[in-house]
Amino acid sequence: MLKFFRRRAAADAAAPAPSDAASQAAPAPASETTAAHGARTQPAWNLDDVVAAWEQSDTVAAAAAARAELEAAAARERALSDEAAAARAASAAAWRERLKGNGLGRAITGLLSGNPKLDEDLLDELETALLGADVGISATTALLEDLRARMAAREFADADALYDALRADLLGMLRKVETPLVVDDSLRPFVLLVVGVNGVGKTTTIGKLARHMQRDGARVLLAAGDTFRAAAVEQLKTWGDRNEVTVIAQGQGADAASVAFDALQAARARDIDVLIIDTAGRLHNQSGLMDELAKIKRVLGKLDAAAPHEVLLVIDGTTGQNALSQLRLFRETAGVTGLAVTKLDGSAKGGVVFALAREYGVPIRYVGIGEKLEDLRIFDAAAFVDGLLPPRGDA
Repeated sequence: MLKFFRRRAAADAAAPAPSDAASQAAPAPASETTAAHGARTQPAWNLDDVVAAWEQSDTVAAAAAARAELEAAAARERALSDEAAAARAASAAAWRERLKGNGLGRAITGLLSGNPKLDEDLLDELETALLGADVGISATTALLEDLRARMAAREFADADALYDALRADLLGMLRKVETPLVVDDSLRPFVLLVVGVNGVGKTTTIGKLARHMQRDGARVLLAAGDTFRAAAVEQLKTWGDRNEVTVIAQGQGADAASVAFDALQAARARDIDVLIIDTAGRLHNQSGLMDELAKIKRVLGKLDAAAPHEVLLVIDGTTGQNALSQLRLFRETAGVTGLAVTKLDGSAKGGVVFALAREYGVPIRYVGIGEKLEDLRIFDAAAFVDGLLPPRGDA
């Protein structure tokens, strides 16, 4: 359009002024005005003015479009923020529902209800409650020393303030072990060796883990390395069928290390992302079976010097202080790098999680707070503490 105006202006400037005879013979152009005596005047528009107006209209339109895009982006961010807030609220509610009625929460809220007197007797009762909930001597001692010093400094106006301080200390203890499992894509296949004693929910945890990893887009393969228990292979195959995941298995009594070796070879050949290897449930004082774990690690190392990339110890949250000895011995034998603590829903005391965190500092990857698939959760320290000990106004 601007080219049209420029051409029109150039043509007007180049055209000679008409003679008086021509002016009388032809009517004046529609774009011109005639003054007295037939003299010709300049056009009613100016090129510079037209260009300026055109550019201004473009600027206004561009600014309006940019403003509209910014407003749309802000609306999208608000919607995502609202969705995230709703998801967090739903998750927090689920944690509280699953952990409702746990032993630690009942003991603490019962002790600090009714605005009791803040004195040494109260701290002694609190110590007894923590020990009874499997928090352990080391963690309990650290918690009480902090609360006792702050009480002496008159930092607590009432029992609510003490309750909030205890919650903050418990959360701080768990923050140190709040480390989710990260599957390194450069280590394909990522080998996850799962260990634990009998009855902790190890095979169920494997099945749920496989499903979660599938949802994240990973190609998963399972290995039935528990050749000691008759029903173990079939149980894992059931989970494999449910998740449509292949299970590498041999017969009962087969060499578990051989199963692990075959599975890693298959995982490489099939371009698998994650290989999860089940192992025989064993008591931590069964030296023969514990030695078998060391053999599995050595055999895997022949194919991949870094394998296994994660050794996940599954611990039953209801076993109390026995969980500490399990972790100590499995860590010495198998080099445990992460924990999955199961059966924390319902009436479980829950305090063993703090004992494990305080004593060993091994990352807690997952916790089981129910039977459903979604109840195997990535460990969230804040959600866990809120579930055990809800904020005072919600308790």
